[in-house]
Amino acid sequence: MATHNPPRHGKTGKPIDTAKLDQVVASARKASEERAAGYRDQALKLYPWVCGRCARTFTRENLRELTVHHKDMDHDNNPPDGSNWELLCIYCHDNEHQKYEEHLAALARGTGKPAKASADGGSAATFNPFAGLGDLLKKD
Repeated sequence: MATHNPPRHGKTGKPIDTAKLDQVVASARKASEERAAGYRDQALKLYPWVCGRCARTFTRENLRELTVHHKDMDHDNNPPDGSNWELLCIYCHDNEHQKYEEHLAALARGTGKPAKASADGGSAATFNPFAGLGDLLKKD
């Protein structure tokens, strides 16, 4: 008859109390959801229901697709004036987080400094597809 061996801590080798761990994770998720519901409701009262990137407008019918983005990426930084929030549609919100992940990956690879922002708030372009075009046109 096989016995169940509980998982063990990688460094100490002691058995891990998975029931306690599950309880901690469930509690943290519940607290996070409560916090999110609070700041989302507040942000929807403070700001017009418009995506801050693509300017798509929202109504009660599609409001579930409008999210609260934390400008500093810290979901625990929720000042009551909403200064760390912006409303973004789900697509623009995903894009913002993707850009942030790519930025962190570039820093981890040591491939450069943080991307410079352009005048419209996006990342500055680093590739010029028309570089050298003038020289090509002059070669008649």
